Amino acid sequence: MKKRMEKTVLMDADGVRRVLTRIAHEIVERNKGVGNVVLVGIRTRGVPLSERIADEIEKIETVRPPVGVLDITLYRDDLSTMDYQPIVRPTEMPVDIGGKTVVLVDDVLFTGRTIRSALDALIDMGRPKSIQLAVLVDRGHRELPIRADYVGKNVPTAAREIVSVQLADLDGEEKVVLGEIVEE
Repeated sequence: MKKRMEKTVLMDADGVRRVLTRIAHEIVERNKGVGNVVLVGIRTRGVPLSERIADEIEKIETVRPPVGVLDITLYRDDLSTMDYQPIVRPTEMPVDIGGKTVVLVDDVLFTGRTIRSALDALIDMGRPKSIQLAVLVDRGHRELPIRADYVGKNVPTAAREIVSVQLADLDGEEKVVLGEIVEE
C-alpha cells in the first residue's frame, strides 16, 4: 500500500500570503496596470489562488480584475487512460477573453501538461492578446516547453516527491508541503 509522508513544510499561511502579494505586484507592474487583464484560475486550487491575487491587486490598484474559472477535465491528454469517470465542472468566464491579457493561475507547475490543457481550453473560448502563467510553486520536471511568468517559489524535487498545496478555503489549513510517496 502507498502512503503520503510529509517531509517539509515549504510555506506556512504567512508565506503563502506574502507570495501572492508579490505575484499581484508583479502582474500589475508587468502589465502597467490591470485594465486589460483577466485572471483565470484552473480548477481546483488555482481558483481560490486567483481570487486572492485579484483581492491583492484591488488593494494596489483600487480596481479588481475579472476572475474566471477554468475546468480542463475534457482537455486532459490522459482522459482515455483514466479508470474512473472524471467529474466535469463548469467553466465560468465573466468577460470575453478576446484581446485581453489572460493570467492563468495554478498551484503547482510540474510536467506542464495541465497548462497545455488549459491553453487549449482558453483558445477554444477566444483569442487573447497574450497568456501569462502564475503558479504558487514550480517544482521542475517539465515534459513540455512551458514556463511560468510569475512563480511564488521554485522547489527542486525528486520525481518520487510530491508538492501538496493546502488552502484554508478547501482543506481547512493553509500550507505548502513537500512529501513523498512511500510503500508500507
